[in-house]
Amino acid sequence: MKSKNSLFKILVIITLIIVALIIVFVVVNNNNSDSNQGTTSEKQLSIDGQPTLGEPDAPVTVVEFGDFKCPACKVWGIDILPKLVSDYVETGKVKFAFINVLFHEEESKLGSLAAESVYQQNPDAYWDFHKALFKAQPSENHDSEWITIEKVLEIANGVPNIDTDKLKTTIENNSKMDELNKDTELVTNFDIQVTPTIMVNGMKIEDPYDYDAIKKAIESALEKN
Repeated sequence: MKSKNSLFKILVIITLIIVALIIVFVVVNNNNSDSNQGTTSEKQLSIDGQPTLGEPDAPVTVVEFGDFKCPACKVWGIDILPKLVSDYVETGKVKFAFINVLFHEEESKLGSLAAESVYQQNPDAYWDFHKALFKAQPSENHDSEWITIEKVLEIANGVPNIDTDKLKTTIENNSKMDELNKDTELVTNFDIQVTPTIMVNGMKIEDPYDYDAIKKAIESALEKN
Protein backbone atom coordinates (compact mmCIF):
# COMPACT_ATOMS: atom_id res chain seq x y z
CA MET A 1 0.00 0.00 0.00
CA LYS A 2 2.85 2.32 0.92
CA SER A 3 4.51 1.43 -2.37
CA LYS A 4 1.39 2.43 -4.33
CA ASN A 5 1.10 5.74 -2.44
CA SER A 6 4.73 6.55 -3.09
CA LEU A 7 4.31 5.82 -6.78
CA PHE A 8 1.21 8.04 -6.90
CA LYS A 9 3.08 10.90 -5.20
CA ILE A 10 5.95 10.55 -7.66
CA LEU A 11 3.53 10.66 -10.61
CA VAL A 12 1.86 13.77 -9.19
CA ILE A 13 5.22 15.49 -8.72
CA ILE A 14 6.31 14.60 -12.26
CA THR A 15 3.01 15.91 -13.63
CA LEU A 16 3.38 19.18 -11.74
CA ILE A 17 6.94 19.58 -13.02
CA ILE A 18 5.80 18.98 -16.62
CA VAL A 19 2.97 21.53 -16.24
CA ALA A 20 5.41 24.07 -14.77
CA LEU A 21 7.84 23.52 -17.65
CA ILE A 22 5.03 24.03 -20.18
CA ILE A 23 4.00 27.29 -18.49
CA VAL A 24 7.60 28.52 -18.52
CA PHE A 25 7.93 27.60 -22.19
CA VAL A 26 4.75 29.49 -23.12
CA VAL A 27 5.78 32.61 -21.20
CA VAL A 28 9.28 32.63 -22.69
CA ASN A 29 7.91 32.01 -26.17
CA ASN A 30 5.44 34.89 -25.84
CA ASN A 31 8.16 37.22 -24.59
CA ASN A 32 10.39 36.27 -27.50
CA SER A 33 7.52 36.85 -29.90
CA ASP A 34 6.94 40.34 -28.49
CA SER A 35 10.63 41.23 -28.64
CA ASN A 36 10.79 40.15 -32.28
CA GLN A 37 7.81 42.37 -33.00
CA GLY A 38 9.37 45.57 -31.67
CA THR A 39 10.43 47.60 -28.67
CA THR A 40 8.27 49.83 -26.51
CA SER A 41 9.45 53.27 -25.46
CA GLU A 42 9.03 54.33 -21.85
CA LYS A 43 8.28 57.88 -23.05
CA GLN A 44 4.82 59.02 -24.06
CA LEU A 45 4.62 60.03 -27.72
CA SER A 46 2.33 63.02 -28.14
CA ILE A 47 0.73 63.67 -31.55
CA ASP A 48 -0.87 66.96 -30.53
CA GLY A 49 -0.86 69.29 -33.53
CA GLN A 50 0.30 66.58 -35.94
CA PRO A 51 -1.54 65.78 -39.18
CA THR A 52 -3.77 62.85 -38.30
CA LEU A 53 -6.05 60.43 -40.14
CA GLY A 54 -8.97 58.77 -38.37
CA GLU A 55 -11.21 59.34 -35.40
CA PRO A 56 -9.63 61.50 -32.67
CA ASP A 57 -10.83 59.05 -29.99
CA ALA A 58 -9.59 55.91 -31.79
CA PRO A 59 -8.11 53.60 -29.13
CA VAL A 60 -4.82 52.91 -30.93
CA THR A 61 -2.32 55.39 -32.34
CA VAL A 62 0.01 54.51 -35.23
CA VAL A 63 2.75 57.01 -36.04
CA GLU A 64 5.04 57.20 -39.04
CA PHE A 65 8.31 59.07 -38.72
CA GLY A 66 8.90 59.82 -42.39
CA ASP A 67 10.82 61.98 -44.85
CA PHE A 68 9.36 63.22 -48.14
CA LYS A 69 12.80 62.77 -49.74
CA CYS A 70 13.03 59.12 -48.57
CA PRO A 71 12.35 56.43 -51.24
CA ALA A 72 11.55 53.82 -48.57
CA CYS A 73 8.85 56.11 -47.14
CA LYS A 74 7.26 56.38 -50.58
CA VAL A 75 7.17 52.58 -50.85
CA TRP A 76 5.65 52.27 -47.36
CA GLY A 77 2.98 54.80 -48.29
CA ILE A 78 2.09 52.81 -51.41
CA ASP A 79 2.29 49.26 -50.04
CA ILE A 80 1.35 49.48 -46.37
CA LEU A 81 -0.56 52.67 -45.56
CA PRO A 82 -3.64 51.88 -47.74
CA LYS A 83 -4.02 48.52 -45.94
CA LEU A 84 -3.72 50.20 -42.57
CA VAL A 85 -6.31 52.81 -43.52
CA SER A 86 -8.74 50.23 -44.89
CA ASP A 87 -8.38 47.72 -42.05
CA TYR A 88 -8.09 49.98 -39.03
CA VAL A 89 -8.39 53.74 -39.67
CA GLU A 90 -11.69 53.62 -41.53
CA THR A 91 -13.09 51.18 -38.95
CA GLY A 92 -12.40 53.65 -36.14
CA LYS A 93 -9.82 51.47 -34.38
CA VAL A 94 -6.70 53.47 -35.27
CA LYS A 95 -5.69 57.07 -35.75
CA PHE A 96 -2.59 57.58 -37.92
CA ALA A 97 -0.18 60.49 -37.60
CA PHE A 98 2.82 61.60 -39.65
CA ILE A 99 5.90 63.21 -38.07
CA ASN A 100 8.49 64.90 -40.28
CA VAL A 101 12.09 63.68 -40.30
CA LEU A 102 14.72 65.89 -41.90
CA PHE A 103 17.41 63.34 -42.72
CA HIS A 104 17.92 64.79 -46.23
CA GLU A 105 18.47 68.30 -44.96
CA GLU A 106 17.31 71.22 -47.15
CA GLU A 107 14.97 69.26 -49.44
CA SER A 108 13.45 67.43 -46.48
CA LYS A 109 13.03 70.77 -44.77
CA LEU A 110 11.34 72.36 -47.79
CA GLY A 111 8.98 69.43 -48.31
CA SER A 112 8.05 69.39 -44.63
CA LEU A 113 7.59 73.17 -44.49
CA ALA A 114 5.29 72.95 -47.50
CA ALA A 115 3.26 70.12 -45.95
CA GLU A 116 2.96 71.87 -42.59
CA SER A 117 1.96 75.09 -44.37
CA VAL A 118 -0.77 73.26 -46.27
CA TYR A 119 -1.95 71.69 -43.02
CA GLN A 120 -2.15 75.11 -41.37
CA GLN A 121 -4.02 76.57 -44.32
CA ASN A 122 -6.45 73.69 -44.92
CA PRO A 123 -6.16 70.46 -42.88
CA ASP A 124 -8.57 68.71 -45.24
CA ALA A 125 -6.14 69.24 -48.13
CA TYR A 126 -3.09 67.98 -46.24
CA TRP A 127 -3.29 64.26 -47.02
CA ASP A 128 -3.94 64.86 -50.73
CA PHE A 129 -0.85 67.07 -50.81
CA HIS A 130 1.08 64.52 -48.74
CA LYS A 131 0.31 61.77 -51.25
CA ALA A 132 0.99 64.01 -54.24
CA LEU A 133 4.38 65.07 -52.89
CA PHE A 134 5.45 61.46 -52.39
CA LYS A 135 4.08 60.55 -55.82
CA ALA A 136 6.25 63.27 -57.38
CA GLN A 137 9.37 61.67 -55.92
CA PRO A 138 11.42 60.30 -58.87
CA SER A 139 11.79 56.54 -59.19
CA GLU A 140 15.48 56.94 -60.01
CA ASN A 141 18.24 59.37 -59.06
CA HIS A 142 16.81 59.86 -55.58
CA ASP A 143 19.75 62.01 -54.56
CA SER A 144 19.14 64.52 -57.33
CA GLU A 145 17.45 67.76 -56.32
CA TRP A 146 13.72 67.57 -56.97
CA ILE A 147 12.00 69.20 -53.98
CA THR A 148 12.11 72.84 -55.04
CA ILE A 149 9.76 75.72 -54.34
CA GLU A 150 8.66 75.56 -57.99
CA LYS A 151 7.90 71.83 -57.73
CA VAL A 152 6.07 72.25 -54.45
CA LEU A 153 3.83 74.97 -55.89
CA GLU A 154 3.22 72.89 -59.02
CA ILE A 155 2.08 69.97 -56.85
CA ALA A 156 -0.06 72.22 -54.65
CA ASN A 157 -1.68 73.72 -57.73
CA GLY A 158 -3.01 70.26 -58.57
CA VAL A 159 -4.61 69.78 -55.17
CA PRO A 160 -8.04 71.35 -54.59
CA ASN A 161 -8.53 74.08 -52.00
CA ILE A 162 -4.91 75.19 -51.60
CA ASP A 163 -4.08 78.87 -52.00
CA THR A 164 -0.67 78.63 -53.69
CA ASP A 165 0.13 82.33 -53.22
CA LYS A 166 -0.47 82.04 -49.50
CA LEU A 167 1.50 78.77 -49.45
CA LYS A 168 4.49 80.40 -51.17
CA THR A 169 4.52 83.24 -48.67
CA THR A 170 4.28 80.89 -45.69
CA ILE A 171 7.17 78.78 -46.95
CA GLU A 172 9.39 81.76 -47.76
CA ASN A 173 8.74 83.23 -44.30
CA ASN A 174 9.56 79.92 -42.59
CA SER A 175 6.34 80.43 -40.67
CA LYS A 176 6.04 76.75 -39.70
CA MET A 177 9.60 76.16 -38.51
CA ASP A 178 8.33 75.76 -34.95
CA GLU A 179 6.40 72.69 -36.08
CA LEU A 180 9.49 71.24 -37.75
CA ASN A 181 11.56 71.93 -34.65
CA LYS A 182 8.95 70.13 -32.56
CA ASP A 183 9.17 67.14 -34.92
CA THR A 184 12.97 67.15 -34.80
CA GLU A 185 12.82 67.11 -31.02
CA LEU A 186 10.57 64.04 -31.17
CA VAL A 187 13.00 62.38 -33.60
CA THR A 188 15.79 62.95 -31.09
CA ASN A 189 13.80 61.98 -28.00
CA PHE A 190 12.63 58.70 -29.53
CA ASP A 191 16.00 57.91 -31.10
CA ILE A 192 14.71 57.64 -34.67
CA GLN A 193 17.55 56.30 -36.80
CA VAL A 194 15.82 55.26 -40.02
CA THR A 195 12.82 56.23 -42.11
CA PRO A 196 10.18 55.08 -42.12
CA THR A 197 9.95 54.23 -38.43
CA ILE A 198 6.52 52.99 -37.41
CA MET A 199 5.26 53.07 -33.84
CA VAL A 200 2.08 51.47 -32.52
CA ASN A 201 1.04 52.95 -29.17
CA GLY A 202 4.68 53.81 -28.50
CA MET A 203 6.15 50.50 -29.70
CA LYS A 204 8.62 50.63 -32.57
CA ILE A 205 7.92 47.96 -35.17
CA GLU A 206 11.08 46.00 -36.00
CA ASP A 207 10.29 45.77 -39.72
CA PRO A 208 7.96 48.56 -40.94
CA TYR A 209 7.12 46.53 -44.06
CA ASP A 210 5.91 43.54 -42.03
CA TYR A 211 2.21 44.32 -42.06
CA ASP A 212 1.44 41.20 -40.03
CA ALA A 213 3.66 42.55 -37.23
CA ILE A 214 1.88 45.91 -37.40
CA LYS A 215 -1.50 44.16 -37.24
CA LYS A 216 -0.37 42.02 -34.32
CA ALA A 217 0.77 45.11 -32.41
CA ILE A 218 -2.54 46.87 -33.12
CA GLU A 219 -4.63 43.86 -32.08
CA SER A 220 -2.59 43.50 -28.90
CA ALA A 221 -3.12 47.19 -28.11
CA LEU A 222 -6.85 46.88 -28.81
CA GLU A 223 -7.11 43.99 -26.34
CA LYS A 224 -5.61 46.18 -23.62
CA ASN A 225 -8.23 48.91 -24.13
